[in-house]
Amino acid sequence: MSVSGAGEPKYDSAGPVPPAAAAMSRTVWRGGAVSRSARSIPEEVPIALTYNRVTHAVMLATPADLEDFAYGFSLSEAVISAPAEIEALEIVAVPDGIELRMELAQPRLDALTRRQRYLAGPSGCGLCGLDSLAATMRTVPRVPDGLRLGAELVQHAMRSLAPAQPLNDLTRAVHAAAFWTPDQGLALLREDVGRHNALDKLSGAMLRHGLSPAAGVVLLTSRVSVEMVQKAAFLGAPILVAVSAPTALAVRVADAAGITLVGIARQDGFEVFTHPDRILLQAVPHVA
Repeated sequence: MSVSGAGEPKYDSAGPVPPAAAAMSRTVWRGGAVSRSARSIPEEVPIALTYNRVTHAVMLATPADLEDFAYGFSLSEAVISAPAEIEALEIVAVPDGIELRMELAQPRLDALTRRQRYLAGPSGCGLCGLDSLAATMRTVPRVPDGLRLGAELVQHAMRSLAPAQPLNDLTRAVHAAAFWTPDQGLALLREDVGRHNALDKLSGAMLRHGLSPAAGVVLLTSRVSVEMVQKAAFLGAPILVAVSAPTALAVRVADAAGITLVGIARQDGFEVFTHPDRILLQAVPHVA
């Protein structure tokens, strides 16, 4: 039994899907004193993404928001462009991990079969297993124009991240990707041990909820590598803001995709690397 892409996924298992975090015993040495207690740390589970029962990728990820992960990964890998192209989804716990079993509409399945691309990698690597160097620099779509924001709203959006990260508040060990709009504030946030996975989960949630990326800003708690920009481009996000710096390749790809890339977004300001016209900056007069 399976369900349509528009409904809730079926959970089938040889065992329960593990929680997102687990309590582990530890010995603590701080300030010259020794103590023993338990600490919550995030789970990291092998997750296989399969299409019509053929494995396409195996990633290490936090076992939460898995339906969003299935849709978001499929979008960022250009397997699908709309939710209805996944006709069914099963989340299956197996002895070695979790399988996200998707059934694709026939045209999408035919296109995927022609590509014959296989990915396999850990949560920290978004490009492992590519079968050619050229595949790392795949052509990404150009994003729509999107809105324009004042600098103070960019900072306000970033300040909204920390209070909305329950798993990181518990473990201090996961990344977040979020979508913020001037009308709604923080509309969606997803967390994962892998920054790529967090963005895929956010993309899937936005796709499933029908949210337009052009209406807001994608926020990241990580650095911006080229694959993060590629995922943002396939999502169609015109503005990408991160707490850390981008790589040079990420800047070049963001520029080509029409993405406004903002990095090093901290309490005292931020740095705009590409397409600065979407960020309305007003210089504060210097007082001697």
